[in-house]
Amino acid sequence: MEDIPNKIQSGLGIVADVNKHTKDGKDYLKIKIKPSTFPISYHGEFHYRSGATKQQLTGIALTEFIMQKTGFRWEDVTVDHITVDDLDDESFRIFRREALRSKRMSEAELNISNEELLSKLRLLSNGKLKRSAVLLFYGDPSIVQVGSYVKIGKFGEHGTVEYHDDLEGSLISTADKIVDLISLKYLKAKITYEHNRRVETYPYARNAIREAIYNAIAHNCYMYGTPIQIRIEEEQIIISNRCILPEGWTVETLMQPHDSIPYNPDIANVFYRAGYIETWGQGIQKICDECIALGAKLPRYEILGTGIRVYFPALESALIGQPKTPNRQSGGLSGGIDGGLAERILALIRSNASITVQEMAETLEVPKRTLEREMKKLRSSGRVIRVGGNRYGYWKLND
Repeated sequence: MEDIPNKIQSGLGIVADVNKHTKDGKDYLKIKIKPSTFPISYHGEFHYRSGATKQQLTGIALTEFIMQKTGFRWEDVTVDHITVDDLDDESFRIFRREALRSKRMSEAELNISNEELLSKLRLLSNGKLKRSAVLLFYGDPSIVQVGSYVKIGKFGEHGTVEYHDDLEGSLISTADKIVDLISLKYLKAKITYEHNRRVETYPYARNAIREAIYNAIAHNCYMYGTPIQIRIEEEQIIISNRCILPEGWTVETLMQPHDSIPYNPDIANVFYRAGYIETWGQGIQKICDECIALGAKLPRYEILGTGIRVYFPALESALIGQPKTPNRQSGGLSGGIDGGLAERILALIRSNASITVQEMAETLEVPKRTLEREMKKLRSSGRVIRVGGNRYGYWKLND
């Protein structure tokens, strides 16, 4: 009687009543579930049966199916078992503070009851809370859909998790604390001095990371039940979330001027009012401008099925150097090359001139990015020359 409701909640994201009854001397369980006006996912997947065949719905087909069945979006579905009084007062306080600070709402517009504010923000329907309202202002959004939270992890060189945080509060409270948490706990600033003045340089543009995280939270496709993930490595940050892009959109569309077509219009509107995101489709341009201002490389976007990832390369000059191998030589080779690693790379090339970068990284048990950086330095110094293309070429040493 405890296990079945928990499995239904975690697998389907719905609440079921399970009661024990007795008839003719035998015990049985009665499982009672209210009818749903919205399609139900199984562990984040939507399946559709037509005759004797079953198929999984994804992407645009899933959006069209939901709109056909319900006439409204996932975030618009109302919630029966949560009221305005159940919402988190701290989340409302944060929103009012940020909306006033951003000057996107006036003090008169904010000086109203929570219920009136939700109505103004289009988060109520026939007096009931929408899913978007619960995600934004309820202390445990997973009651609407499991996986409605943000995971942050710090990863070491070999892909091991060193430490992590799960931010499981309302989307508003998560947005309020997440950027400071990453800056204070997960990133290190390189300390330099200019005219006796201490200068801290972080390897990432704070406002760019902030914008990308807020975009992920506002535009995430929560019905899949997959948490937003922020993977922080030594030389890059990867932010990933589930999404359904407008039909025909590609990575190239995102990187060019484009219209603002949010998947969650109500959530996006609240984030805009709070000053968290931009409108008019300018968010990615703002991210790129911030990276350019820092001197870092532009982020790289990647679409994998219903997932979107953005890769932020670190500003190399802001990385705090750590010994990569026990044999690192003092001073290294010319150009700042890691001497110990460089010599091992040269030894591999001497034994196999056709070896690939991936094979070298696996043999030396170092991240591919680290090896590529050292290879770039070796080639710039003239120690290593590439003859031919990537597929049929080979390495030549210039000792």
